[in-house]
Amino acid sequence: MLLVGLTGGIATGKSTVSQFFVECGGQLIDADVLAREVVKPGRPALQQIVDAFGKDMLRPDGTLDRDRLGKAVFGDAKKLARLNAIVHPDVAVEQERCCREIAAKTPHAVVIYDAALLIEANAHPRMDRLIIVTADEQTQLARLQARDHLSAEEARARIAAQMPLAEKIKLADYVIDGTLPSEKLRAEVRRIYEDLTHQA
Repeated sequence: MLLVGLTGGIATGKSTVSQFFVECGGQLIDADVLAREVVKPGRPALQQIVDAFGKDMLRPDGTLDRDRLGKAVFGDAKKLARLNAIVHPDVAVEQERCCREIAAKTPHAVVIYDAALLIEANAHPRMDRLIIVTADEQTQLARLQARDHLSAEEARARIAAQMPLAEKIKLADYVIDGTLPSEKLRAEVRRIYEDLTHQA
């Protein structure tokens, strides 16, 4: 099994790239999905978030109000670091469990671990290979404002909260331009996937 970390900046096109890898036959583990799992009611991380940030981070039904939490932590490095310290270790445990399940069924699988904060969470040393998806800042801003209904100022704050793409690229085994037209992007993913299958 080959564990491939897929990351980049916010709104660079990681989700599209990850879906193209699935089309090629890659096994996808999505860190966002795992992050939602570990903060469900009854899970320890949810109680830790309430202890750290207050009960008003919960919706009336007891689930996490992700929008409210996002607004509370973005732009505040200490709060964001505190939240990540709660969530990331549990996500890492879930990721390893998923990998064990895949490896048991498909020993030579190429596993794509799609994680926006892979490097920030210092999870990249656990990966066999690292792919960075890039986009220029104007594209990121436009996509982020359209996708998450943010103001330009809020979108800039989200981008600024992440490690600069130039720093991430230094660690990459592969770099994919997330602004390529769809068919060119698909072809580039296919080329990289074929290369990865020879290493699995």
